[in-house]
Amino acid sequence: MTTLPTPLEDIGEHVTDLAGLTRIETHPRPVATPIIVDMLRSVYPHDQVYGDFCPVQGFVDAPPRELFNWLSHTRSLEEWTYSLRGFEETSEPGLWVAEDRLGDATKIYTRTVSNPEAMTVDYHCAWDQGAHLWMIYLMRVVDANVVLDKPGSVVLWNNCHHPFYDRNPYPETAPAERPVWVGDFWEMFSAGHRLELANLTAIAEYRHRNGLPLTPEWMS
Repeated sequence: MTTLPTPLEDIGEHVTDLAGLTRIETHPRPVATPIIVDMLRSVYPHDQVYGDFCPVQGFVDAPPRELFNWLSHTRSLEEWTYSLRGFEETSEPGLWVAEDRLGDATKIYTRTVSNPEAMTVDYHCAWDQGAHLWMIYLMRVVDANVVLDKPGSVVLWNNCHHPFYDRNPYPETAPAERPVWVGDFWEMFSAGHRLELANLTAIAEYRHRNGLPLTPEWMS
């Protein structure tokens, strides 16, 4: 019988000194419990919850594969997002440009990267220019039968606080008269994404409930 390697054997005896590592071997339950309790709060500072990441999630009463197929179309963003309108494909295949009405006279470029097997849909976006798509919106559709034991879908959506949210890396491409930068809205991303997830849910559930394809014919 083959002997499998011991977990963390490459670190050896230094594992007990590894900062940030809490395992039952080094922290028995009576030691770990107060550590965990200390991490629980009745009120959490906004920056602690949404400082580097902005996760939202929800249940959608619609089939997961159909929901994934709809979201995989870049133009679905024109249906369920709050402010992205007028998508047109650029001369570069797969790269679309639209208007983001959050910013005055602002163009937003988007390329959708999807994985049918994992049902992940990632929207790679940027304001003003399409050469460097640094705003990445990560989405995954999960079969609710697997995780909630009921028909439907679970949508997981996360956004990472890229440093460019704090400073415009391409100021020369920005409209001179625009008073805002996309990063100015970061503290509102959580609420804004919940609003958009509610839009997504309302549209998908209406179509499913009324026997309509989740991906409309014009989009296909």
